Amino acid sequence: MNEETAGTNRVRSTTILSVRRDGRVAIGGDGQVTMNETVAKASAVKIRRLHQDKVLVGFAGAAGDAFTLLDRFSGKLESFQGNLLRSAHELVKEWRTDKMLRPLQSQLVTVDAANSLLITGNGEVIEPDDGIIGIGSGGPFAVAAARALLRHTELDAPSITENALRIAAQICVYTNENIRLETLP
Repeated sequence: MNEETAGTNRVRSTTILSVRRDGRVAIGGDGQVTMNETVAKASAVKIRRLHQDKVLVGFAGAAGDAFTLLDRFSGKLESFQGNLLRSAHELVKEWRTDKMLRPLQSQLVTVDAANSLLITGNGEVIEPDDGIIGIGSGGPFAVAAARALLRHTELDAPSITENALRIAAQICVYTNENIRLETLP
C-alpha cells in the first residue's frame, strides 16, 4: 500500500498493472486518489509515454515525487538512447545517492518492447519472471487476477490487464474502474 502523509490526511491511491504476452505489453492504471475516507479524484492519469512513445511508465505513490522521478527518468532515456535497462539502473543509482531524491516516495513500472521493470527508491530494479508487475494499493489483487488470467485463458495482454484491474477495483477500496490502458507493439 502506498501512502503519503499530508498533514494529518493519509493519501492512498493507485493500482498500476503491467502484463506481457505474445510480444505485446500493456500497462494500465485506475484513476482514484483517496484522502482518508474521501475520494479526492476519480480520473487521475498515472500512465505516461516517454522516449518517442517507445517506453511506458506507470507510477504509484506521492504524485509530486513521481513527476520528479519521471522527469529524471526521461532524461536518462534520452542520454542512453532509449536503453531501458541502463536508464533504470542509472536512475536508481541517482535516486539512492542524491540527498534531494532519496526521500522521494514513489514506485515506477517501466516497459518497452522487450523489458518490464519495477523501479523503487530502495535501489531495486526488478524484472519479473512472468512479465506481470503490479504496484499501488490494489497491486497485489491485480497481480493475482492477472496471473490467473494468463495461466487459464487465451486473452491478450491488454485484455488481461484491463480485466485484472477491474477485479482489483472490486476488492480494493482505493482502486476504481476508471481505467487507462496503453500498449506497445
